[in-house]
Amino acid sequence: MKRNGWLHFVFLSLAAWLATGLGGCAAPPVTASGAPLPFAEAVVQASDALVVQTQTQPLFLDRIGGRRSVVLDPMLDAASGQQTIATLQLQDRVIERMGTKYDAIEVLPFDSENLGKARYLLTGTMTRIAPSQPQGPLRIDLALTELKSGTVVAHASSLVRDEGLDHTPLPYDRDTPVPTRDPLVEGYVRTTAAAAGQRADPAYLARLSAAPTITAATAHYNAGRYPEALAQYSAAAATSDGEQLRVLNGIYLSSAKLGRTAEAEQAFGKIVAYGIANRQLGVKFLFNPNTTVFWSDGRISGPYPMWLHQIAKASTDAGICMDIIGHTSHTGPVAYNEVLSLQRAAYIRQRLVNDSTALGPRTTTSGKGFRENIIGSGTDDAVDALDRRVEFKIEACG
Repeated sequence: MKRNGWLHFVFLSLAAWLATGLGGCAAPPVTASGAPLPFAEAVVQASDALVVQTQTQPLFLDRIGGRRSVVLDPMLDAASGQQTIATLQLQDRVIERMGTKYDAIEVLPFDSENLGKARYLLTGTMTRIAPSQPQGPLRIDLALTELKSGTVVAHASSLVRDEGLDHTPLPYDRDTPVPTRDPLVEGYVRTTAAAAGQRADPAYLARLSAAPTITAATAHYNAGRYPEALAQYSAAAATSDGEQLRVLNGIYLSSAKLGRTAEAEQAFGKIVAYGIANRQLGVKFLFNPNTTVFWSDGRISGPYPMWLHQIAKASTDAGICMDIIGHTSHTGPVAYNEVLSLQRAAYIRQRLVNDSTALGPRTTTSGKGFRENIIGSGTDDAVDALDRRVEFKIEACG
């Protein structure tokens, strides 16, 4: 029997590529080639190639305390924008390689003080080359950006076999009601893919000052320290750069874990407003397998009526129109998944219309089955959660 329990709402908007070349003053990027390597070897290849490029980089000559000072913004899965067990392992291995092999490089903890004094930013992503091949090879991308100029001074890639890698999201990304691949995460991914000599994504760099606080908050949440997580997310929200989906999600999650129901509902309302304003709205829902009935365990589905009410209210107030598009994971027959994805989208539409009749003429539904999978693993668990989704394609009415 097909198991397709999770249904997600995700609308991912892709921004235009913003990086520009700097006239060939930097070494060319080292791109992935050859056969995919075991994970440990692929990390060594990419890390070493990245450092080798810096040996001839004029921008990399300035040192602090005799060492090249680097901060690392936590690495991501490029397709989902999530931190996973595999991306955490990737960044740990990269830090270990740079710290033990290259004495001239110092990778500092990612906090506000070090971000202020470091000259270089390290970012990294892991990307499945062909989403239609769940066990196919992945690509590791690493980039070093000079913070003062916003220039990517080095970029390297390697191909890695997907053997023994765990792509389960970390607790924050597993629990978040709204997928967090927003424009800032898109900017992180673009920066990491940029060739040496190109500009890093300006929108990503412009909001970088809040990133250390968000990173600390997320580490607290992943460790189950919810009061500390809420305090840090709230501190980030109070800054000029804190209006980010990661922050809004974090405040909601931490408040909900602490039983602060009113605060959690208020935070969720802000999440929906943010999504509508940025024309990308997503909320995760869990259904019983092969049905349009929400998951029977109230500990999971208990917040859903509040979520639906907030979505209906904000959509009505904003006067928007939406095409609600259903998706499923890559398991079971094609025709079955086409029907199921449409049925679940229709069910959500009906719940929204029941809450606000004004949404009736302003919403439509369609189903994609698994034709537009993001992960493509077909595991029907937290790994491919984004494949089981319904997109809210937000449009201006008329």
